[in-house]
Amino acid sequence: MHQLTDLLDTLTAGLDPGPFVLLRQDGAEHVDLFTGTVTTADRLADVPLPAAPTGPATLALVPYRQVTERGFACIDDGTPLECLRIDGHHRLPLADTLEALPTTSVRTADVAFDISDDEYAAIVARVLTEEIGHGEGANFVIHRTLRARIQGAPLTAALAALRALLIRERGAYWTFVVHTGTRTLVGASPERHVSVDGGLVMMNPISGTFRHTGAAADRAALLRFLADPKETEELYMVLDEELKMMATVADGGGQVVGPYLKEMSHLAHTEYLLAGRSSKDVREVLRETMFAPTVTGSPMENACRVIARYERTGRRYYSGVLALLGHDEAGRQTLDAPILIRTAEISPTGELRVAVGATLVRHSTPAAEVAETHAKAAGVLAALGLGPQAPAGPHSSHRLADDPQVRAALAARNASLARFWLEQRPPGALALPAFTGRRAVIVDGEDTFTGMLAHQLGALGFSVTVRRWQDEQPVQAYDLVVVGPGPGDPTGGAEKMIRLRALLTELLDAGHPTLAVCLGHQLLAGLLGLPVHRRDAPYQGLQRTVTLFGTPRRVGFYATFTARATTDQLDGPYGPVELARDETDGAVHALRGRRYAGVQFHPESVLSPDGVTVLTDLLRDLLPTPAGELSPVPQA
Repeated sequence: MHQLTDLLDTLTAGLDPGPFVLLRQDGAEHVDLFTGTVTTADRLADVPLPAAPTGPATLALVPYRQVTERGFACIDDGTPLECLRIDGHHRLPLADTLEALPTTSVRTADVAFDISDDEYAAIVARVLTEEIGHGEGANFVIHRTLRARIQGAPLTAALAALRALLIRERGAYWTFVVHTGTRTLVGASPERHVSVDGGLVMMNPISGTFRHTGAAADRAALLRFLADPKETEELYMVLDEELKMMATVADGGGQVVGPYLKEMSHLAHTEYLLAGRSSKDVREVLRETMFAPTVTGSPMENACRVIARYERTGRRYYSGVLALLGHDEAGRQTLDAPILIRTAEISPTGELRVAVGATLVRHSTPAAEVAETHAKAAGVLAALGLGPQAPAGPHSSHRLADDPQVRAALAARNASLARFWLEQRPPGALALPAFTGRRAVIVDGEDTFTGMLAHQLGALGFSVTVRRWQDEQPVQAYDLVVVGPGPGDPTGGAEKMIRLRALLTELLDAGHPTLAVCLGHQLLAGLLGLPVHRRDAPYQGLQRTVTLFGTPRRVGFYATFTARATTDQLDGPYGPVELARDETDGAVHALRGRRYAGVQFHPESVLSPDGVTVLTDLLRDLLPTPAGELSPVPQA
């Protein structure tokens, strides 16, 4: 403990102790103290990770602006990617740490959100109408920042806040102070973004927020929350979005585990775990998973554009990650990276920032999302003396997650999900003779659902390539071309729509086997002469049972636009077309003709329990099984 005592003595003398980190990981009975030197890096690939001893080597503070490494839009505020190169590591008993940390009350002044409640509510309303309502995505997170000025020594205030969080906050994945000399971060993040240990990649999508006062939560109210379709769909949507990432960084895609209830002092969240195996460098895993949909939205690339349109200032470290990189005893790279939420940033002059955001979906209301931002800030604000205190101690109240009815309500959420993602599905796991060895290319319309679709096709036996819509290489050498999903208005004249229409026209003229999904389906329908309309109520994250060519199928939709028809048959410019349409409004859920097919829904979504079966049926028609090789439909 003398290391912490020396650090505190330095502070008492009015001196800066140098860069350090105090970190308690979930459930640990100790606090890690890391010391070292701080450097900056331009890119995640430049984060130092010396191939030396076992244990943590670097702690990186990754700001939101690093999303530009993926070519995504952002308000670039110049916040640096700082790296603590660790040269000292000590494990301190939790009880002794609590005794040593300062007990002084944190005093603040000039406390206010940078955006008023009314202004934030107006932004929410605009995003719901102008973005989700116009097909730009399924959900978006818009942040606001509470600002204040700390009275007294800023670093002492941060350590006092850490003590309060360690005592009063429950369920945090990391509780920490990070001091680099140029800034101090203190927080209790509930959410692992990504970790890598022994090649096992894990992600932890958390969404759905049950607010309570900090006293014993109301069981009946929690059960009502768990039955709320808005909260359930919000979690399903971020689950789908993080499965897209896992399909990219994990060699065999991701497996869904859960759901669980994460209980904290002022909130409870619903969450899943995702697991998969990867051979990638951990810094590449970090880059390919920037950033969590729970703090950005989906689809990711367009969510970043929407954030840049509606947010007045850069995000600094909010929605970025802390990343602890090192090696295990076998010399393999390790990574543990929580999302930077429920965190205060404090400048050396005492300026305080606490950024929070709410997930906006089609069911959202402005008033409820304003309230959610206040609740999410409550834990950090209470530790800083800016709000009511939660009951002390992590074991002071009954865990509702252990209640049989709560557990049953959580388990029931999986009944409607695709088994494909609830089990391990390595490449070729469902291979059929008709597909094995065939080459497929998926054209990505700016929605990385294409990664999940690639994993499904790979499980069916295809060799799969994914390319962006901007790429101009010819595709006719592939046995199958999939024109995939993406955001935007399919009736408009944006360059993406023009290029994808031209590609579809080329494929149809050549009679090349083609499958169109969501946006691709809408563009295909337009080329076949069907009118495409914007829905009054978006189908974003919506699961439905629809009749596809005579058979009921349960599938998931992420769409604002749809084609409509008044008949089940169409004489199109490329011959007869068979339509599967809605009996009530004529919405075309699927279509098929000679060597082409389209589906409005997402067969690859976790919301599509019949997705693999639908894919198999359609692709058998597009790529007939050689004579004598009858293939059964895989059970997925």
